Amino acid sequence: MRKLDSQKIKKERLGIKKFIIYLSISFTLILFGNLIGVFITSLILLVTNNTIVNPVENLINSTDILLNVVLISFIGPIFEELFFRKLLIDRTIKYGAKASIITSAILFAFFHGNLSQFFYTFLLGGFLAYVYIKTGRIIYPIIIHMVLNLMGSVVSLLSDGSLTAIMNSAFTITEVITVLIYTILILTLLLIGTFNLLHYKKDELLKEKMQIPLKTIFLNYGMVCFILFFTFLIINQIV
Repeated sequence: MRKLDSQKIKKERLGIKKFIIYLSISFTLILFGNLIGVFITSLILLVTNNTIVNPVENLINSTDILLNVVLISFIGPIFEELFFRKLLIDRTIKYGAKASIITSAILFAFFHGNLSQFFYTFLLGGFLAYVYIKTGRIIYPIIIHMVLNLMGSVVSLLSDGSLTAIMNSAFTITEVITVLIYTILILTLLLIGTFNLLHYKKDELLKEKMQIPLKTIFLNYGMVCFILFFTFLIINQIV
């Protein structure tokens, strides 16, 4: 990366309303991508009778909740956004926003090394790249990433525990409130995200032509090795 010249991106602040919209769109894309992943893995199970395990889901369910907060909700998002968004985009934005977004999305998806996460990390990675290019501030993708991981690794566990207690008729009022708040939060994010995606008008940023062909980005030794390595991990997980 040091061999490539970096380019500063114009900085803009996000208002609370715009930030909530970006967060909601990110959540909606994750949900949509996750549904694709579940559909694909279910088809593979039907054809091969091999169950594809989501390693991150296993990690979350088997790790102490405090460790989940530290590693998955804070450290992970900070380093992933610094690398896959800031370092990468600062050095590829000169080739156009599309080139940066596609590169960030594909590398981010392959980096997770499993089929269960591939589709939603591709969509999320591309959108967070868009957010960084629009604002020039890496703090926004980091916070969005943190909130989403916190919801997936901590809040969802607390909610699932409360829901299990309710189903077993051994619950407290606190557990009912927890499930209710979590459900309202999920539905609100989904409604806002879906509405804004359906009413999306193509950004001028994305209308610009790429200054470099995709084959130049991906058909080089470094990229080929990177993609082949993580493709091997994904295939190995399937078989």
